[in-house]
Amino acid sequence: MALPDSVTTCLSQPVHYVICKLGFEKKDTYDIDNILSGNGEVCWQAVTEHVCYLESDQSVDYIKSIRLLGPVCESVNSYFKSLTKEQFVIQYASWFHWTNCTEVFLEVFDVLQSTQATQVALGLMKLTSCLERALGDVYLLKGNDCPFLLRDLLASEQLADVFGQAVMDVLRIFIGSPHGLNLRNVLWHGFASPQEIPAKYCAMLLFLTAGLGQLLQTYLLQTKGVLVHRPYVIFIRLEELDAFPGNEILSIAEELVKLSSFVLKMMLPFWIAALTAFKQSRYADSVILLLPQLEVGLRMLFTTTNKCPNRLLTAETSALYTTFDEMLSKHLDNEVVNQLPVVLEEPAMESILKDFLWDFLNHQEGPRIRDRLSHGEINLETFPREIANQIVGFAITILCRFSDESMVSLKEHMVIKPLMNCASCYQSRFHPISRLKKQVLECMKSIHLWPELATVAEEQVLKIKGLEGNAEPNTLILMISGIISQLQHYMPQNCCSSDDPINGILTERLLVELCDTRICTLYSPRPVLEVVVVLRKISAQCHQVSQQVIAGAGLRHTQWLNKTLRSRQRLNYRRMLNSIKFLSPVLRLILLLITLELVSVHSVCKKNPFDYQQYLKFLKSVLQYTENLVTYTSPEKNKWDETMELTKNTLIKIRKISDRKLMLMHLAT
Repeated sequence: MALPDSVTTCLSQPVHYVICKLGFEKKDTYDIDNILSGNGEVCWQAVTEHVCYLESDQSVDYIKSIRLLGPVCESVNSYFKSLTKEQFVIQYASWFHWTNCTEVFLEVFDVLQSTQATQVALGLMKLTSCLERALGDVYLLKGNDCPFLLRDLLASEQLADVFGQAVMDVLRIFIGSPHGLNLRNVLWHGFASPQEIPAKYCAMLLFLTAGLGQLLQTYLLQTKGVLVHRPYVIFIRLEELDAFPGNEILSIAEELVKLSSFVLKMMLPFWIAALTAFKQSRYADSVILLLPQLEVGLRMLFTTTNKCPNRLLTAETSALYTTFDEMLSKHLDNEVVNQLPVVLEEPAMESILKDFLWDFLNHQEGPRIRDRLSHGEINLETFPREIANQIVGFAITILCRFSDESMVSLKEHMVIKPLMNCASCYQSRFHPISRLKKQVLECMKSIHLWPELATVAEEQVLKIKGLEGNAEPNTLILMISGIISQLQHYMPQNCCSSDDPINGILTERLLVELCDTRICTLYSPRPVLEVVVVLRKISAQCHQVSQQVIAGAGLRHTQWLNKTLRSRQRLNYRRMLNSIKFLSPVLRLILLLITLELVSVHSVCKKNPFDYQQYLKFLKSVLQYTENLVTYTSPEKNKWDETMELTKNTLIKIRKISDRKLMLMHLAT
C-alpha cells in the first residue's frame, strides 16, 4: 500500500498558528525583573496579569493570552540561558522537590542550553508527565479520587484552592486545554515534529513549576499539611512481556528508519534519538520518543486506508484526535468497518499490530505503558530495559513491513528474520481470555502439589471413631468419572486414557494442550467477556481452595505428629484427608470445563444466544459452589462433611448440564 510521502506537518493550520506563530507576534522585550523577586521567587501577579478573559462568560481568552505571554516566555528562556548550571541549582532546585522528580527538571534546564530541538521536545514530554503526577499529589491534599485526565485535574476546585484560580488559568494556557497551546497532547500523541515546539514554552513551564513549588510551600506552612507522594507503578513478572529477541536488531535499525515509508521525514530525528537513547541505556527516554511516532505512523496508515486524510492532522477543539483507541477499534465512529486490518494483508501483521498494542497499551492487566508514562506513574530512572526492548522490537517489525521492495536483502537479514518470526507467532498475553488460561494452569500446578502433602498412615484412619465405612468419596469419584466420559469426545485423542479417566485425563498435560489452542481475542463480543469474567472468578476460587488445603494439611500434620490435636480436631483432620481424595479430581474437572468452554464460547454465544444465557446461569451456580468451598475449607470453618454434600449436589448439576453442553459444543463445531 502506498503511503503519502509529501506530509510536512501533522499540525492543522489553526493549531500550527497557535503553537508556532501566535506567541511570536508581539515583538516587545519583556524585563525578567518584572516577574522575579530579588531572591528569585516568581511574582505570580505579574504573570497572571497577562491572562485575558472573554467578556461573554469570563472564560480564558486563549488567543489573546498566548499572544501576550509570548514575550514573557522569551524573556524567561533568555534568563535561563544566562544562568550556569550551578546558579540554577542553587536558586531553583529546592523548588522542584515537591514534584518528587527534581533530577528531571534539572535535566530540562540542561536541554534548554542546547540547540537540539528533539531533546527540547523530549524534555517537555517528561516535564509535563512529572508535573501532572505532582499536581495529582497536591489534589489529594483536598480530594479523594484524582482525575485521570490532565484537563480535568487543572480545572478542579481542589487545585484552585491551593494555588489560586488565576495560576491554574496560566497553566491551562500551556497544557491541559485543547483551546490553548495544548503542548502535552500534541507531543504525546505524535502531532508535533521537533522543529514545531518553541523552546521558550518549555522554559516557561520549567519556570512555572518552580513557582508552583513556592506557592505550595506557603500553603503547607499555613495549613500545616504534608504532601504525600503516591508510589510509582512497579512492573513485576517482566518475563511475561518477552516477545522479541535482544537488541541485536539495533545494528540495522537506523538503516530501516531512514528507508521505511512508515516514518514521516520531519519525524526522523525522533526515531534516531529513540534508538540512540536505547543504546545509551536511557530506556524511558527511548520509549517516550517511540510511542508518539508509532501513533503518528499508524494514524497515517489509518487515515490512508479509511480515506480520511484530514484526520492525520490535529483535531480542532470541536473534535477528538485520532488516537490509538480508535485506530485499534473494529468500527469507525460512523459504524463503518475499520479498514486498517484489511490492508495489512498478512494475518501475522494484523495479529502483532493489534494484539501487541492492546497488550502493551490498553488491556487493564497489561503494562499500559503509554498511559503510565504520560501521566507520570513510572519512575523514569528505573524504567525496565525489558519493556523498552519489546517496544523497539515491535517498531522494527512495522518498519520492515512498510519498507521498499528493494530492501529484500535487509528483510532477510539474520537478525530481522527471527524478529519477524516472533511477530507472526505473537499471541495476546493480557486479554482476559489469556489471563484466564494462565490462571487455569497456575491453579493446576497448585493442585498437583496435593499428592506430596504429608499425611498420616491409612490404617490410622480406621482407628478414629466416626469414619468407619464412609463410602461417600468413592461415590463422588464414580460421578466424576462418568462426567469425564461424557466430555471425552471433545478432548485431544492423545490425552485420553479410558483405563483411568481421572488420573489419565484430568492432567496438566491436557490443560496445557487445550490452553495452547489459539483463540481470537480481538473484538471479543460482550457475551464472551461476560462468560470469561465468571470463569476467571471460578478459577480464582479453585486456586484459593487449593492453597487453603495445602496450608491446612501441613499445619494439621505437624500438630498430629506433635500430638497437640484434641479429639475433635483429630477427627476433623481425617475428614480433611478423606475430602482431599475427591476434592482434587473435582477441582481438576472444573478446570477442564473452563478450558473446554474457552474453546467453544465464541461460537456458542454467536449461534445460540438463548443457550448461552442458560449456560451462564449454570456457570454462576458453579461459581457459588466454589465460593462456598472457599468458606468450608478455610481454617476458621473446616466443614468437611458439608463440603462432601455440597460437592455431590454440584456434580449432579454438572452431569446434567454436560449433556446439554455436548450439544452446544457440537453445534459450535
